[in-house]
Amino acid sequence: MTTLIAGGAGFVGLEVVRLLLERGELRPVVFSRHPSPQRLGDLASHVEAISGDLGNFSHVLHAVKTTRPERIYHLGAMLSVPSDADPAAAIQTNAMGTFHILEAARLFDVKQVIFSSSVGTYGYDIHEDVISDTTLQRPQFFYGATKVFGEHMGLFYKRKYGLDFRGIRYPSVIGPGVSTPGAVQYTSWVIEECARGNPFTIWVTPETRMPVMYIDEAAQATMQLAEAPPERIETVNYLVDGLKPTPSAGELAAAVRAQIPGAQIDFVPDPQLQPLVDEIVRPLDDSRARDEWGWEPSYDLERIVTAFLARL
Repeated sequence: MTTLIAGGAGFVGLEVVRLLLERGELRPVVFSRHPSPQRLGDLASHVEAISGDLGNFSHVLHAVKTTRPERIYHLGAMLSVPSDADPAAAIQTNAMGTFHILEAARLFDVKQVIFSSSVGTYGYDIHEDVISDTTLQRPQFFYGATKVFGEHMGLFYKRKYGLDFRGIRYPSVIGPGVSTPGAVQYTSWVIEECARGNPFTIWVTPETRMPVMYIDEAAQATMQLAEAPPERIETVNYLVDGLKPTPSAGELAAAVRAQIPGAQIDFVPDPQLQPLVDEIVRPLDDSRARDEWGWEPSYDLERIVTAFLARL
């Protein structure tokens, strides 16, 4: 079976590629703007790398036509801060890019598309104390708006063309090597910067509780969703969460200090960002992912920091 990973040189994409290789898949296809040997690292000699832009339909068509995958992991996107800064580029990459993947899948008989979405699809008018798969989606950030659109395009292709489309809504994903600015990237940067001996300022209050999962868990959940029997898939677009109860920024800082003696961490809440974060931060109810296809996180906060430092 051939698997194509769009965004396969990206943050979660690289971990999915690594898991595929560990499970014995031969030469998965990495489709990315910059699938360089430097970016792919030790995976470079084990994959087929195709350079291309999700926003360019010809690039996507060429990649799918020449490799004829049975499954596409669509994991490429612009994140929240770049999307807010350049909505036109975000429309092209996130919205049109998703349409291009879905349409190429239809044209070349791809059996399944797995779509990476986000808890950022939620925002305004959350009246519940807990966010679930049925919570109203009215995102505050442009990134979230493009992801909601992608989810609904996938539902359309599933209904009209029978495509086995499945979406996964990540919380904040923690892991080394995060380079793109994001509203909640402090969850990764505080560990990495302190590990390098640098002080770090967290831009939310210590009491802020942001749902998180480790990068390995995000990749595992993505592949577990893909491999679940079709008859178990009812909700289609799923929330997933990591450790519970959701840790606060202060608890994350304490976990970092416990493993990096002398780590210098302070808190200076961003007066513009903090109200937006407060509006959307809620505990996540991922019971449908647990019930329908068996999702179960395994990392606690100590293990996340330990694994992160080991990876560095």
